[in-house]
Amino acid sequence: MAKTMANQPKQSRHLNRFYYPLDQAVEKPFNWKQMLRLLGYVKPYTGKLVPGAIIAMFISTLIRMAVPVLIGKVAIDIAIKDKDTGFLTYLVIGISILYLVSYLANTFRIKWVNILGQNVIYDLRRNLFSHVQHLSHNFFDKRSAGSILVRILNDVNSLQELFTNGIINLLMDVVMLIGIVVILFVLSPPLALAVMVVLPIMFYISTKLRRNIRRAWQDVRIQKSRLNSHLNESMQGIRITQSFSQEEENTEFFNGVNTDNFESERLATKKSAYFGPFVEMSNAIGTVILISYGSHLLLLGEANGGIEIGTFVSFAFFLGMFWEPISRLGQIYNQLLVAMASSERIFEFLDEQPNVEEKPDAKTIDKMKGHIEFDKVQFSYDEDRIALHEISLEMKPGQTVALVGHTGSGKSTIANLISRFYDPTKGAVKIDGNDLRDLKLDSLRKNISVVLQDTFIFSGTIMENIRFGRPDASDEEVFEAAKVVGADEFIRRLADGYQTEVEERGNILSAGERQLLSFARALLADPRILILDEATASIDTETEMKIQQALRKLLKGRTAIMIAHRLSTIREADQIIVLQHGKILEKGNHQELMQRRGEYFDLVKSQFQMLNTL
Repeated sequence: MAKTMANQPKQSRHLNRFYYPLDQAVEKPFNWKQMLRLLGYVKPYTGKLVPGAIIAMFISTLIRMAVPVLIGKVAIDIAIKDKDTGFLTYLVIGISILYLVSYLANTFRIKWVNILGQNVIYDLRRNLFSHVQHLSHNFFDKRSAGSILVRILNDVNSLQELFTNGIINLLMDVVMLIGIVVILFVLSPPLALAVMVVLPIMFYISTKLRRNIRRAWQDVRIQKSRLNSHLNESMQGIRITQSFSQEEENTEFFNGVNTDNFESERLATKKSAYFGPFVEMSNAIGTVILISYGSHLLLLGEANGGIEIGTFVSFAFFLGMFWEPISRLGQIYNQLLVAMASSERIFEFLDEQPNVEEKPDAKTIDKMKGHIEFDKVQFSYDEDRIALHEISLEMKPGQTVALVGHTGSGKSTIANLISRFYDPTKGAVKIDGNDLRDLKLDSLRKNISVVLQDTFIFSGTIMENIRFGRPDASDEEVFEAAKVVGADEFIRRLADGYQTEVEERGNILSAGERQLLSFARALLADPRILILDEATASIDTETEMKIQQALRKLLKGRTAIMIAHRLSTIREADQIIVLQHGKILEKGNHQELMQRRGEYFDLVKSQFQMLNTL
């Protein structure tokens, strides 16, 4: 048994590493309502692009169906039979003109449907991204960044072929099929019935393939999601991977995920390709019937219930044309299956509603004082773990309140509730006497700035990053904010100063420099409430002392919530709240809590002893 496990590929032993229960294939019938909803994105363009493309499609389709009749019934049965070369010449010129008109119509059709498709894809991706931007933190807690990227990029891209070609081609092929069937029955009902005897069999087989093909394309989307998730995590964690020399392990796992993605693509393509051979087989059977039974009718002659040579030639033309749209319909059907698999995943996100919802009659706070109250607040991230146990506390306007406690005590949860990233399970969080659930989210969050330990720097210039929270700020205001937090000095040492381009996550900057930029960004927004969540953890002691001096000025008149394990940073706080397992153990300022010799005293003492040991 041990030997078997030792020889087992490593990726199989980590099979559940990127297993997402919310990202599974779902067996459902073809959802026409969903398809109609998808086609609703075409509605804004029905004024010009759609009518133009449809008219051009009808012109080219009618010409294609008219030409075989002109060749068979007119050119052969009339002009050639009567040896009328003049009429035949005019007929050739007329057919040439029709082909030219058809060429022009197809050119405009292709142009218009491509413009239509690109606009629809643009709108869909914009709507999806905008919707995801407004979803609650709970949504992102349950999904990896890679799986979200797949839906916004790959799943939307997979609809492009449907909108640029599929819809119009579907309409064109249906019109052509109906037209051909009508013409064939007009030319010769017995021969038309004979060549179409294979259609019921073909319809039965294609119906049997639907479910398997659609499930296969669903699986492709899921495997792509897992592959992107792994790539996203691997790139973000490359330093950790290299630090522990796990490049080979990570590569082997990637090979496993990549193999799953390859196999799902191969299987889906294989199943989709089944339709083509069936069409070819049907075409071959129809051709055999046409030659055998058509020759018999041709020998009988029109006078004896048979057909003429022109009708036979027209049938040959139309038979070739008949299987062409059927073959394309098979491809379009595959596109529809892919589109259905992708649209299910897209609409799942679009139908997702924020856990933190804004009431229709929500109020706006123009001038926030910053008076914060927690009224018997209980909160759970999930049913099994309560993060806060009916806590009540008050933070007065202009106060600096420090939250201390061991990891998991509920400090960051309190900060998240103040920003209303989550809503309490019980009780209420109030600002200036208003329940946060009664306020507009924009109005609330524009008055709050948050500085996290793991700060995020966007790609762009340093100026743009500082100005992120307040885009209309002047350059002078940006400079002043940077000076106040001590960031101006290191920024001006850079080659391009404030116009220095920083890469994704600000990798060209040190951790302390990134933290200083996040301070400047938060302070430039001029918030009434400032939340510092382990914000000085990445800054050295000397820099921290400079920032503490700046914060004394900046926090004046603002309500500040400081979360810190380094207790030296919170000595001057107006109120210190000691938390443990989601409950408040102690409240008071530094001197009061030290005199009580309780939990806070023990925390300070343990940190002091640790520093002396070092």
